[in-house]
Amino acid sequence: MGNRTPLYAQHVAMGAKIVDFGGWDMPLHYGSQLEEHHQVRRDAGMFDVSHMTIIDIRGSQVRNYLSHLLANNVGRLKEPGKALYSCMLNEQAGVVDDLIVYYMDEQWFRMVVNAATRDKDMAWLARHAAGFDVQLQERTELAMVAVQGPNARAKVHGVIGAEAAQRVQLLAPFYAAEADDLLIARTGYTGEDGYEVMVVNDKVAELWRKLAAAEVKPIGLGARDTLRLEAGMSLYGSDMDETTTPSESALAWTVAWEPETRDFIGRAALTRQRGNGPKRKLVGLILDDKGVLRNHQKVIVDGLQDGEITSGSFSPTLGKAIALARVPTQVGATCQVDIRGRLVTVRVVKPPFVRNGKACIQ
Repeated sequence: MGNRTPLYAQHVAMGAKIVDFGGWDMPLHYGSQLEEHHQVRRDAGMFDVSHMTIIDIRGSQVRNYLSHLLANNVGRLKEPGKALYSCMLNEQAGVVDDLIVYYMDEQWFRMVVNAATRDKDMAWLARHAAGFDVQLQERTELAMVAVQGPNARAKVHGVIGAEAAQRVQLLAPFYAAEADDLLIARTGYTGEDGYEVMVVNDKVAELWRKLAAAEVKPIGLGARDTLRLEAGMSLYGSDMDETTTPSESALAWTVAWEPETRDFIGRAALTRQRGNGPKRKLVGLILDDKGVLRNHQKVIVDGLQDGEITSGSFSPTLGKAIALARVPTQVGATCQVDIRGRLVTVRVVKPPFVRNGKACIQ
């Protein structure tokens, strides 16, 4: 038996197929992964993401600490609730993890990191906290529910009460606000609008039931993966890890080079790579013919070193197979994928494939 979130009993009662995910017993689907995918694209769905690790970082030097720790620049965070997506890098500029950090006040930032990397991340944070006046507190008493889709925000407003809804309805993307006993962030991992709601463990089941009563359908890990892939959002451990840099993972945009005096971990290695130019990059692939693109399939680029699919699946929205793949930077408009010994031609595109329910690529 793995770790279980406070919503485990709700998943079982709703008929979820439970699977192991990074040591957690999590719902894969509640009957139809395909229907769940379309539910999020067309209306609203809710995900249990309570397995994610929530960490509060407090102290007089918390901004300096995070400025050294993260490749993106927390100096941009000046308004309470403003969020920032970033990577933590090692000295070789490999990605230790990707995360979201929220500015709460000048001595309090909140960080949300991946579930499967919890132990590694906590050790990394503690190691680099030495020499800074900061305290780390894992918030194990908090659960988190993501509500995503074109009608997600309106449905959340309808269940949290008029006063709380008034506090969050004008939130801009990548901002969060406290409302009653909730922290509601306008963030997500699907390419749709919506919220991620943090709430204490003993109140999350009530929130889940209220959302279900408002016809927000539960969504499992299967649809979560196809949704994030269509949105061109990378998955840690598949599309990036400690052996790949942001430049090789379509995440160069998350590296803040200014100010030049900011010495974040991995900057020297990234500077060297920037000067030489990365040899690999992450691209999107589309298969217009029949077939399925899957993780670890070989990508053949004429005259160059082979690449590899890092995330591949069937796209329910586009009705064809799509993938993210790490390939030589000189790749052209097409390449080939080896599907069980059969070479198929695929188009090379720039993700996302789908955003806000609409195809970005024909």
